[in-house]
Amino acid sequence: MLAFALSLMMLAALALCAGAAFLWRRGERQRPALMVFMALILGANIAIWSLPDVQGTAPLARVSG
Repeated sequence: MLAFALSLMMLAALALCAGAAFLWRRGERQRPALMVFMALILGANIAIWSLPDVQGTAPLARVSG
């Protein structure tokens, strides 16, 4: 179930970037910047959950069993 949530987070980050690019081309500046910032935060959360630690195990592997 956690892998599904991480997949949705990745799709949301991609959608935020695409939406930010669309709004940027229309002339807006603040909302696209905030959308890219949110996508970066989602990417950091995905990295935290999926990258292994010093011991070589990812938090996702420990939770999933």
